Amino acid sequence: MTTKPDAASNLLTTHEAADYLRLAASTLNKMRLTGSGPDFLKLGPRRVVYDLKDLDRWLAARRRKSTSQYRYSDFKSSNSEDQQ
Repeated sequence: MTTKPDAASNLLTTHEAADYLRLAASTLNKMRLTGSGPDFLKLGPRRVVYDLKDLDRWLAARRRKSTSQYRYSDFKSSNSEDQQ
């Protein structure tokens, strides 16, 4: 008998996701409001979780080789890079 991987084990609460990203939970909350943070799942009126794959993808989109590659728009909205 084969078992499916538990998808819920890849879901993190806001505090767990903030720890994973090494950010304050309040920063992640603000990023969620402005749309500049990683994608999230809304499981109910007050239940927000983050998929590890989305967190890793968000981090990878911010990888730079020099400080001259910094653009303010990188932090203004993360969805613009994902949609291109």
